[in-house]
Amino acid sequence: MAKHLCRTLIAGAALALSAAAQAAPGWPARPITLVVPFPPGGTTDLLARLVAREAGTRLGQSVVVENRPGAGGGIGAAAVARAQPDGYTLLMGTLGTQATNQFIYAQMPYDSAQGFAPVTLVANSPNVLLVNPKLGIASVAQLIEQARRAPGSLNFASTSLGGSPHLSGELFNRLAKVDIRHVPYKGSAPAMTDLLGGQVQLMYDNLPSAMGQIKAGAVKALAVTTTQRVPMLPDVPTVAEAGLPGYEVNSWFGLLAPAGTPPEIVGKVRDAVAAALAEPGTRRQVEELGAIPVAGTPAQYAETIRADTAKWRQVIQDAGIRPQ
Repeated sequence: MAKHLCRTLIAGAALALSAAAQAAPGWPARPITLVVPFPPGGTTDLLARLVAREAGTRLGQSVVVENRPGAGGGIGAAAVARAQPDGYTLLMGTLGTQATNQFIYAQMPYDSAQGFAPVTLVANSPNVLLVNPKLGIASVAQLIEQARRAPGSLNFASTSLGGSPHLSGELFNRLAKVDIRHVPYKGSAPAMTDLLGGQVQLMYDNLPSAMGQIKAGAVKALAVTTTQRVPMLPDVPTVAEAGLPGYEVNSWFGLLAPAGTPPEIVGKVRDAVAAALAEPGTRRQVEELGAIPVAGTPAQYAETIRADTAKWRQVIQDAGIRPQ
C-alpha cells in the first residue's frame, strides 16, 4: 500500500506540474548549485548526487553538488537561506536542518520555517542501529542488558547533534531506560570510521550510507527504526519488535529553495525531480541505497516539516537535550 501510494504521488506530481515547467521558459540559463549541508559519503550526499544527475538532465543544465558541512547541517542551510531566490541555489534538507536544529542550537543562523520555499520530498529512509561485531552483542535485548548492567559504559555515534540518528539514540535510551552516551560527528563517514575502529561501540545511521558496511559484514545491524522491516534487510527486526514497543523514527530528505523563489521555478524543479523519481531505473537506484523514493507538492512537504517539528520538539525536551 505504501509503495503504491508513493508511486501514485510521484506519477501525479510529474503530470500535474508540466504546466509549471512551461511557465519558466528562460530558467535555468546556467548551472544550479545543490548544497548538501553534510560531508561527502553520507545519505544526504548520496541522494543529492543522484537527484542532481537525473534532475539536471531533465532541466537541461548541470546541477553541481556543493558540500558545506557543520553545525548539524546549519552552515549549509544558512547559506541557502541567504542566497538569491532565483532557483540557482537549492538545499537538500533533512529532519535536522528543517525541524530539530532550532531546538538544539541556541544561535540559529536561519529561520527554518520562514527561510525556505519547500520544493518536494525526495526520499524517506529508516535509520539503523549498528554495532561493531567485536562488541559481541547480537540483539537489542543483549544491548539493553549490557547497558543496564554497566550504565554509561557504552557510547553511540551519530551523524550530527540533533539529527534523526541522534534522536534515534535518545528515544532508545528513553524507552529502554538506559544511559548510552551520545558522541556527535560531522557526518556519517567519520562516525563510521570510529565505529569500525572501536572508538565508539554503537552507531545510528541513515540506512543508505550504512548499507555498504552492512553488506560487507564490517558492522552488524541490530534493528531498523521504522515500524516495519525494510526489504533491503529482511532479516533485521525493527526496534519495536525487538523489545521496545512504540519506538519509531523515520528520516527524510527533500529539496528546498530560498524563500521568495518564484513558484514557477519551484514547480519546474519539482517537476524534474518527480519525473526522475518516476523512472524505474532511478527508483531502483534510490531503493538500492536503502531509501524509499517520494515526490509530492510543496504543500505536502511543508506539512511533513510542520508535523515533525511538533513531534520532535517534545522528544528533545523530554530527553533533556539543551541548546548548544
